[in-house]
This record gives sequence, C-alpha cells and structure tokens, in this order.
Amino acid sequence: MAINKPVGDNAAGGPLGPNVTRRRASFTRSPERQLYGHVTSARKTNGVGIADRVTLITGASAGIGAELARIFASKGHRLALVDRRADGLTTLASEIVDAGGTAPILIPCDLQHPDACDNIAASLAAKGVEVEFVVNNAGFGLFGHAIELERAEQLAMITVNILALTDLSLRFSDSLIRHRGGILNLASLAGFLPGPGMAVYYASKGYVLSFSEALRRELAPRGVRVTTLCPGSVSTEFQARAGIKPGLEHQMLDSAASDVARAGYLGLMANKRVVLPGFGTKIIPFLLRLFPRGFILAAIGHLQLRKRG
Repeated sequence: MAINKPVGDNAAGGPLGPNVTRRRASFTRSPERQLYGHVTSARKTNGVGIADRVTLITGASAGIGAELARIFASKGHRLALVDRRADGLTTLASEIVDAGGTAPILIPCDLQHPDACDNIAASLAAKGVEVEFVVNNAGFGLFGHAIELERAEQLAMITVNILALTDLSLRFSDSLIRHRGGILNLASLAGFLPGPGMAVYYASKGYVLSFSEALRRELAPRGVRVTTLCPGSVSTEFQARAGIKPGLEHQMLDSAASDVARAGYLGLMANKRVVLPGFGTKIIPFLLRLFPRGFILAAIGHLQLRKRG
C-alpha cells in the first residue's frame, strides 16, 4: 500500500513556508508559517540562518517523495534530496529551480547500504547546513508468501523501512530541537493491519506508526513536531516493485500522490499526530475496532492471497 485532509484537521489555509532567496512572486508568506515565527524570521539561530536550514527528503525522485519535494520547495524550504537514482534527482532539481525555488542539495544514496545515513550526514556537513525537517518517505514492499520471497530482499526492506527511518529520525535531533522543526514519517494504512501476503511490509509500517507516535510524545516538550502519514493505495512505482496488480481495494482507497503529499505537508505544519488522506482511508481504522483481530486477519489474508493475474 502505498496523502486529502489530515485527521482532525482544520488546517485548510494558504501557502506555507519561509520566503526563499530566488522565488517567484507567488511564493508568499503564509498564516501557518507565521504561526511558527522561527521559520520566517531572518534572525540567525546559533549562527545558522534560514538559508542554512534544509528539509531532508528520502525517496525523493518519484511518486509521493517527488510530490513532497515539490510542495516543500514551493513553500520556500531549501531541500536536501536523497534517492538511489541520481538521474531522477537531477531532473527534479531542475524542475524546482525552473519554478523559482532554491537549488536542492542532491545526495544519490541507496538506503540499503549500511553506511548510507553516515554518507547523508557527511554530505550535509560538507555543505554547512543543518536539518530543520526530516521527511522519511523512502520505503518499498514485496508481495507474496514470506517464506517464498527472497530473504535478503525482505531484510533489505527492513533496512530501508525501519533502520534508515529510525536512524534519520534520531540522528538530527539536536538541530531539529534547535530550529523547532519536525519529522514526517511515511507509514501506511497497512500499519493498522496484519498483512498475510505482505507480512514484512505490513509489520514494518506498524513499526513506523508506533515509533513515530512515541517519538512525538518524547519530542513535544522540546518543540519538535512528529507526524505520521498513512495513505491507502497510491498509484506510484510502489505497486510494480512490490509485484502487485491493484484490485478493487485500490480503486476504493486510491489517492493521487500530489494529494497525499499536500495532506502530509499540511498535517506536519499543523502538528497533527496522524494523517489519513481520503475518506476511505480515514474510516478503516475506525471499522477495525468493531471486529475481532482474527476476523481481520482472515479477511486480509483472503484479499491479498487470492491469485492476481
């Protein structure tokens, strides 16, 4: 499973974000960003000015990640973009600059590698920037029986979906606290469910949801927002890589990647705990309370383990 109005959201509002040095006239200061005055202030914090703060986005070259990059850039954030595909990052960076945004820092990097997060931190340090927001979007899934799928691929999924996300959520905590920034972690509707047919993926998203909610509680007194984005089905490269042919449930829960990204951005800026974009996505966690766990397990198993041509 792979963003649209946040849960409990009343943040309908205009553009959000600090002004950028190179911008079109349409890049304006918003009420939401005025609320967090530390972002729009020209004052330096501990010697670090606005131009030296970045929003770090992983999995940024396509899908929800690319849409998140576009919306953060359009609201004035300077970006540091991470993806294993350097050509996709270059294309996206050119688009952002052409639209009047600041040129992003590009970090071609495969999060499956054990030194990936060290390399990301080293690249940012070399540019003399500090992280204000972390957007952990990178992740992937695999469809099939766990015992029949490649074990190495499933362990790589855990590395990207859990280990890298946890590392990047914790690694930049000092600068997040210093700049009163935030973390947006991409989970999934799958995080609320058991997942026969995608056992490791569903479990990884359950971890993201639980970890992010707990981290939110710990960081709140320090002025750091943590929001978990839980979309349903989104038409991106995710399905092809996972080996899924979308069925009826995809049509019922489908959201555009741009809508998902906007909902996630608005949710983070409004300091929402969880964002469930789309009516169908919002109602499912509520419905889960009405049925025994065993029934849900059997239903998901029947849905996902049926043969898809």
